Amino acid sequence: MAINVKLPKSLVEEAKRIALAEHRSVPKQIEFYFRMARVAEENPELSFKLIREILIAQADEAVEEYQFG
Repeated sequence: MAINVKLPKSLVEEAKRIALAEHRSVPKQIEFYFRMARVAEENPELSFKLIREILIAQADEAVEEYQFG
């Protein structure tokens, strides 16, 4: 279920710029940053790069299983 949320225009504009470069919709870009922030808060010892790689790996796992050979 989707709901409307009011966000500062500057935040949405910045998310839009980055979403374009990352090939995501603005809502998906904001969702991505929310997930990044949540993992970073729970695991302050992890780097941004490592968190991003973990989230990408989890997304890949959700899409399909890797078939060897």
